[in-house]
Amino acid sequence: MFLNTLTPKFYVALTGTSSLISGLILIFEWWYFRKYGTSFIEQVSVSHLRPLLGGVDNNSSNNSNSSNGDSDSNRQSVSECKVWRNPLNLFRGAEYNRYTWVTGREPLTYYDMNLSAQDHQTFFTCDSDHLRPADAIMQKAWRERNPQARISAAHEALEINECATAYILLAEEEATTIAEAEKLFKQALKAGDGCYRRSQQLQHHGSQYEAQHRRDTNVLVYIKRRLAMCARRLGRTREAVKMMRDLMKEFPLLSMFNIHENLLEALLELQAYADVQAVLAKYDDISLPKSATICYTAALLKARAVSDKFSPEAASRRGLSTAEMNAVEAIHRAVEFNPHVPKYLLEMKSLILPPEHILKRGDSEAIAYAFFHLAHWKRVEGALNLLHCTWEGTFRMIPYPLEKGHLFYPYPICTETADRELLPSFHEVSVYPKKELPFFILFTAGLCSFTAMLALLTHQFPELMGVFAKAMIDMFCSAELRDWNCQSIFMHLEDDLELPPAPQSPHFQN
Repeated sequence: MFLNTLTPKFYVALTGTSSLISGLILIFEWWYFRKYGTSFIEQVSVSHLRPLLGGVDNNSSNNSNSSNGDSDSNRQSVSECKVWRNPLNLFRGAEYNRYTWVTGREPLTYYDMNLSAQDHQTFFTCDSDHLRPADAIMQKAWRERNPQARISAAHEALEINECATAYILLAEEEATTIAEAEKLFKQALKAGDGCYRRSQQLQHHGSQYEAQHRRDTNVLVYIKRRLAMCARRLGRTREAVKMMRDLMKEFPLLSMFNIHENLLEALLELQAYADVQAVLAKYDDISLPKSATICYTAALLKARAVSDKFSPEAASRRGLSTAEMNAVEAIHRAVEFNPHVPKYLLEMKSLILPPEHILKRGDSEAIAYAFFHLAHWKRVEGALNLLHCTWEGTFRMIPYPLEKGHLFYPYPICTETADRELLPSFHEVSVYPKKELPFFILFTAGLCSFTAMLALLTHQFPELMGVFAKAMIDMFCSAELRDWNCQSIFMHLEDDLELPPAPQSPHFQN
């Protein structure tokens, strides 16, 4: 009688209300997902309902490893989002500008060049520069945004005195070839070495002289490093390795320049894998900040031992050997640190010129690494094949990429924003982890669409939809009644039937 008294207006109101409620839930879920990267319903069910129902977190062991507090994790995430000077950055005049002349595209963003200008002012200037006319001119030159104004200021400073920083600026921005840049850097070395020796004798005479000596040290290290990079570009790799080793011995405390990454790349070019392993043993330490160069070079050395005979079909039949397992674990470790690198090494994504600054674990670091190290991976037979077969397995090992990590701290979310500032607009920035829509958002969207369609049909055909709804309810009720009747009949049969006792003979028991 209740179903017969329902009018079509009731069905219109029912479907319209349910469609409105599901739509509001969908809007709230989408807003929460865009802001926090997860579903609200999923988070509540996992965090609050699952413990009440007796659920156990399988990843409790991973949580116990990082139980030092949320502050440590947040602090590490912020430090990993710090922008670093690219150890293998190119020369503006001899390489970046040549790319612009050929393609008409600007490989460097304003944000990247602004960071370089800040680095130049930090390393190449000091408070006492106003006392020396040439240094005072260069102090203004590093702040200039116009490249021609900087070059003119450098020439003006050289007319006054042999200024090492003026030679550096001309070698970086005016020289059109690496050979011209090397010639200017050699002149800068002569001037910078003299300034360094003079300031070294006066460094303890006051804070002003100490700051000047620190500036002269930075200038000298920069010049020697760029000279080594010039030798590497011009094919004199052994000479470059010797210069880098001497520089690291002379200034062992200046690890912020990451000269060991230049050394690793040059040693890989010489195929001196034993020396590469020795460098990794020194710098692949848990207390030092990791980089893609360290992690992927370690993976390359492990893969080199097994890649030439590796076959995925054979490995699936017999299982992985100890050496193959070590290589796969090293690849998983590298991919977890920076998941953007494999697509560039496997040439699934096109390379561009690396920026002057990189973000560790970001797309910019992946470009900088693959730009110089792709040839080293190709030189090792089967290394790329092993990488292709194993790198995607990393993501199945990470419990939840947005919140947890496996071997490293959780992947920082801030990398996408910084990479978009560092990389040119014509490059499609690689994003990880991609925030896939949770199940509850998809379910709510489907429910909202279904109820909205029912509301529209009910509004257009109220009587027909009313008949359909009554038929569905009657069918559901009749099915429930039939199941109830069957259960009651079987219960009565069990009570009424008198079954004979089981025979006691062992024969019958067997």
